[in-house]
Amino acid sequence: MSIHRASISDLAAQLNLSVSTVSRALSDHSRISAATKKRVWELAKELNYQPNQLAAALRKGRSNTLGVVVPHIDGQFFALVVKGIETIANQAGFNVMICQSNEDAAQEQKNIETLVNAQVDGILLSLSLSTHDYQYLDDVRRRDIPLVFFDRALESTNVSAVVLDDYQGGYQAVCHLIEEGCRHIAHLGGPQHLNICRNRYQGYADALAQHNIPVDPALVHFSDLSMQDGRQGMELLLSQAPQVDAVFSCNDLALVGAMQIVKRRGLRIPQDVALAGFSNELFDSLTEPMLTSVDQRCEEMGRTAVQLLLEMIHEGPQKVQPRQVVLQPKLLVRESSQRSVLLQESKL
Repeated sequence: MSIHRASISDLAAQLNLSVSTVSRALSDHSRISAATKKRVWELAKELNYQPNQLAAALRKGRSNTLGVVVPHIDGQFFALVVKGIETIANQAGFNVMICQSNEDAAQEQKNIETLVNAQVDGILLSLSLSTHDYQYLDDVRRRDIPLVFFDRALESTNVSAVVLDDYQGGYQAVCHLIEEGCRHIAHLGGPQHLNICRNRYQGYADALAQHNIPVDPALVHFSDLSMQDGRQGMELLLSQAPQVDAVFSCNDLALVGAMQIVKRRGLRIPQDVALAGFSNELFDSLTEPMLTSVDQRCEEMGRTAVQLLLEMIHEGPQKVQPRQVVLQPKLLVRESSQRSVLLQESKL
């Protein structure tokens, strides 16, 4: 059974007042007498009247709502980015509407359409793995809705984005593995049309080149980076190149899948195969051994992205020059890659 929600029209009808008078009374307008305000407030309380905040905000030309589209909220990364977004947005008096694309380009487009129709004041977007066509964003531009990309961004100087230096993160991780004595380093990579995956792979390749180690195609496997992809990729890598002594994965989820196969083969981590990933997921400290990973500064990315978006909202998207903010990564070395430590201990 539906419950009728009292409106300003209901209050006006029962009090025999105009809708405008009731509206002014509820907003404590100085031209409305105290007696009339008292009558309106008492009836509003009796009928449990709830003002339509969205409608009121829209009358002022602003919804005070920001839209956020993420590929998913599984794992720690996007959850912490959203936490950073909400912290700053709430402090600035904005609500946040969160949508998941589930790595599906069609769903991502529907999410954007929903946010546009909801008249959000601005949109924060991280692209899905399957997004190749960006024409659906034209409607956002035509409506002058401020748009900021984060993490997975459209590569253009005409957009605002907050990203990590993924190249440097990949480079640091692979240099670390080389310093630990690894020479046959495999790479579990992601779709190369995505900036983050391509840049992490390039960091991998350049770190090898810097140490005079050629890239072996048999040691590179691209996928969508699920845990199952990591298992399948590791099986393939070990069958093609049994000499593999390390793996650098584009994310930690695929790395966990790879770890399962390494253990199933009876290989030791890190003595036989050292492991390093990307994302610094919560489960990295719960695996045995704990996983080395690149920290992506999740909350800072969220805070920086929403601050940039709020600047565009207040100044007007046409008045703010597109900006690309690049955050620096940090390699967190844990047990899964520390071969030299075990080697020293074995000599004692």
